[in-house]
Amino acid sequence: MTGVGVYVYAIVRAEQRAPREIAGVGSPPLPLHVLTEGRLGAVISDAPPNLRARRRDLLAHQEVLARLTAVGPALPMRFGMVAVDEAAVRAQLAASEEHHLVVLDRLAGRVEVNLKAFAPSDVPAPLVREHRTIRRLYDTARRSPGYEANLRLGEAVATELARGAAEAGRDAVRKLTPLAHAVAGGPQVPGCVLNVSFLVDRAAGDRFLAVAREFAASRRERVELRVAGPIPCYSFVEAEGPLAGAGA
Repeated sequence: MTGVGVYVYAIVRAEQRAPREIAGVGSPPLPLHVLTEGRLGAVISDAPPNLRARRRDLLAHQEVLARLTAVGPALPMRFGMVAVDEAAVRAQLAASEEHHLVVLDRLAGRVEVNLKAFAPSDVPAPLVREHRTIRRLYDTARRSPGYEANLRLGEAVATELARGAAEAGRDAVRKLTPLAHAVAGGPQVPGCVLNVSFLVDRAAGDRFLAVAREFAASRRERVELRVAGPIPCYSFVEAEGPLAGAGA
């Protein structure tokens, strides 16, 4: 032990092994092992001193999770989850064993796909032609250019772009929800009008991504849809106890 705690990557079933041929966070990278308690295990390493969100460590954390979820279900911890010691990890595993096993069963063979909706960066010409208020403000700003006229026009355009993007994002959710086992709203992201994640069968992931990207292309004048996946199932780990889904 380094004396600065235990770094926790994920909770798994007790029989699952730590990924081979890779190590965890830290410089040099710290070796991984599975700490078992009952029917559960926690994939851990020593916690490196002065842990920060360096690119190398972020990538190492993600690689560990990718290797784990490729061979079995895992409850992923967000980057920076450090427990006081192994006894604290064991205590949490014991206290939440039944809950964690239920969630592991639900995540088995599944991945998360995230969808974020942003207003388009370019103003589509139909918006100026067809929106009465924006057309009026545009004509006013063209006839009598000035700060106030431009400000009102800019605010109106931004509001309408955000409204249209949010509506198109909701259309995307309605389109994709029948292809998923569960849907979860995500935290607010600057500039993002909709942030949603889907729980999808790993075997159906390519089809899901193809449908999502086809929809995004068909609505590109109204919304910029960013699709990310497959990723660890962060959004579908219900918090219970000091480790479940926790992080810095």
